[in-house]
Amino acid sequence: MTTTLAELQQRMEAAAEALDFEEARRLRDQINLLRGGAGSEQAALADTAGLTRQQPGAMGLGTSQQRMTPPAGWKPPRKPDPMTKGRNRR
Repeated sequence: MTTTLAELQQRMEAAAEALDFEEARRLRDQINLLRGGAGSEQAALADTAGLTRQQPGAMGLGTSQQRMTPPAGWKPPRKPDPMTKGRNRR
């Protein structure tokens, strides 16, 4: 399997140098499928044209955490008045 991966890697780099980016993309996806545990026949026959990759920051700033959105109608609480902070109300 490592010779297959190395051969696919060389073919991908050659396709990229020849500016055949569609072939390079197909080979890259095939390499990723092989690394993920798919069989060589499954990886060769897989249609990866509809796959989309996660864009950086789509889940938050450089993290895998979801961006939280407040519920509809939520308003932030009022800020406390700085003139009354720490004073007794007697």
